[in-house]
Amino acid sequence: MLSEFIIKKLKTAKYKLLKDGAYFGEVAGLNGVWASAKNLEDCRKELKEVLEDWLLLKIRSHEKVSGFNIKVDRRQLVKNA
Repeated sequence: MLSEFIIKKLKTAKYKLLKDGAYFGEVAGLNGVWASAKNLEDCRKELKEVLEDWLLLKIRSHEKVSGFNIKVDRRQLVKNA
């Protein structure tokens, strides 16, 4: 579930070459999900890590993320007495 969401979002990432020769990448619609690096491969790797961290923070703070749903088996939440 996490991997599928991350892969789907990374496919929509946009990259551009900056004047200084570095690369900048971002995932549109996800505020704060961007990265920059000296080469494209490092930029892609950093962007993936940023997206993973961003998603985990959203889950931890119980924020809704468009296109991502957590399914919880509520039976596991009930303590047996």
